[in-house]
Amino acid sequence: MKVDISKIRTIYFVGIGGIGMSALARYFKSRGCTVSGYDKTESALTKTLVMEGISIHYHDNLELIPMDAELVVYTPAIPEDHAELNYYRSHEYPVWKRSEVLGEITKNAFNICVAGTHGKTTITTMIAHILRDSDYGCNAFLGGISVNYDTNFWSSERDVCVVEADEYDRSFLKLSPDRAVITAMDPDHLDIYGTTETMQDAFVEFAKKVKKNGLLLTKKGLQKEREFGDENHITYSLDKPDADAHAARVRTSSGGYRFDVVIGRASIGDVVLHMGGTHNVENAVAAITVAHGLDIEEEKIRKAIATFRGVKRRFEYILRDERHVLIDDYAHHPNELSALIRGAKELFPGLRCTIVFQPHLYSRTRDLADDFARSLDLADQVILLPIYPARELAIEGISSNLILEKMRLVDRHLMSKDQLMEWINREDPRLLVTAGAGDIDNMIEPIKKILTEKY
Repeated sequence: MKVDISKIRTIYFVGIGGIGMSALARYFKSRGCTVSGYDKTESALTKTLVMEGISIHYHDNLELIPMDAELVVYTPAIPEDHAELNYYRSHEYPVWKRSEVLGEITKNAFNICVAGTHGKTTITTMIAHILRDSDYGCNAFLGGISVNYDTNFWSSERDVCVVEADEYDRSFLKLSPDRAVITAMDPDHLDIYGTTETMQDAFVEFAKKVKKNGLLLTKKGLQKEREFGDENHITYSLDKPDADAHAARVRTSSGGYRFDVVIGRASIGDVVLHMGGTHNVENAVAAITVAHGLDIEEEKIRKAIATFRGVKRRFEYILRDERHVLIDDYAHHPNELSALIRGAKELFPGLRCTIVFQPHLYSRTRDLADDFARSLDLADQVILLPIYPARELAIEGISSNLILEKMRLVDRHLMSKDQLMEWINREDPRLLVTAGAGDIDNMIEPIKKILTEKY
């Protein structure tokens, strides 16, 4: 049903606690709309939304929904039998997917869209931070919470949008990029795409949506790179000198990095990044390349990166003292786990690296079990929690034990959450990394409390 987004005054979100949904909710709230929504469970994010004046309930209950909603927005993660969503559909309310709303909001803007199976949240947030910190200005729709601003959305009078382009459910094909970044096309969301080939074809389709005279920036060496074409297409890398942009003279510095960024014949020297993991140096190369292409002054770029405090749950330091290091990360794909573990071991070589991983989705565990096992074998010690099902029903024969059995590392364990807390209290790990896209983040503060109270 046709809706004029600019005239909406009452809007309802089914699944408002999702990171992308909450950014849209904040967008409409900033425009003076009455915003409300449903989510399955209360979270730190939904609590913050309530504090910002957005009404949220946690029961699928028709008595709690607004009957005067001019637009209903939902996420594909909502089950088909959801009573509220079906009520709105059967009573012919305008019901749109999140991706359709985001596409409509950004339709006429200058859009910087960042896609990829990993790395996109950090790069999107870095770009948005550079544009905000340098006074260039942008509207930001992020897939994570910026630590600098404690939000995943902000607005600007400048008609520039920095958008995380989500490949799930082909959502990113609703966007109209002027600048597009593709970070990775590793196998993921095969429950949606079926095959890796089909998923990668969707990224090629996304690349072709870049506007005339726009720019496509892709990580050097991606499969199907030739299909992106040569016109207005450049590449970036951590250290490949044949990429159009890459880092040089990378060295560790106080739990972060100092490096130069070479972009064609230009060079931005002595960049300081206060984040762990060389994969984040590569992410910074991409963000800096985009900002440099917008003619933002080098000194402003350098200052913005130095003040960038990261994204919550992206190599986030929860605790760093003389006794313990606790790092939390959203990593839920094998390649993300590899980068996370390598980064932690590189920065803290004298400490034994223990990773606690909560697999996300039965289908992803089934499809990528071998790769998960290889990635986790990089750690010194691994604790696996039960699979977080999210939107899925259990699949017979698929559990975290599938990964455990494929691992070669001797020091590996399968524990419940309660067993994990008892183990941490007993063993007192020095370098502890928690990872996963489920509800493992709810355990972070209790874990931190145990570690800080022991000494």
